[in-house]
Amino acid sequence: MTKPMGIILAGGLATRMGGGDKGLLQLGGQTLLTRVIERLQPQVDGIALNANGDPKRFADFGLPVLADSIDGYAGPLAGVLAGLDYAAGQGADSIVTAAADTPFFPPDLVEVLQLAAKLDGTTIALAATPDPERGTLRQPTFGLWPVALREDLRAALNGGMRKVVLWTNRHGAADAMFPNWDYDPFFNINRPEDLSKAEAMLVEHS
Repeated sequence: MTKPMGIILAGGLATRMGGGDKGLLQLGGQTLLTRVIERLQPQVDGIALNANGDPKRFADFGLPVLADSIDGYAGPLAGVLAGLDYAAGQGADSIVTAAADTPFFPPDLVEVLQLAAKLDGTTIALAATPDPERGTLRQPTFGLWPVALREDLRAALNGGMRKVVLWTNRHGAADAMFPNWDYDPFFNINRPEDLSKAEAMLVEHS
């Protein structure tokens, strides 16, 4: 399968971490963003970063920095749209998104997303993990998104759509199931204590 373009979503407000850029936090001597880039890079055809504010703070990473085109904080879907618009200009057919605060996501993320979409006869898929209570827990910042849906997404955002799953359900998104190994591969760092937990996970699973 053709590799999609990779878009790292780093536009969150990080309110539970006291603000700032979670992707610039250190984990085991590297920034979270560095770890996400290294994990995503072999799986995609180029990477861009979705982030708002002064792009110069990410200059050391050497990536294109894409700001949201929707006014106000519109959440992950606005970052997806920024990525789709950029990918369209690069001639790409699709993007895969990954969150900047989730350093342990699967190394076969793209492969499993693409396979799930193909098996379901669709072009859009969200990563998911088993959940003992809900059955399936979707990971809305990890997805395969076709460039062909960008104008539909733009219209939805301008109409007030903010929830990822509500919009993806409209388009028959596939669930790309990933097992919970002995840890959650989509563990994300929201609070200071999560960073301590991630340090322990890094030691245990390195």
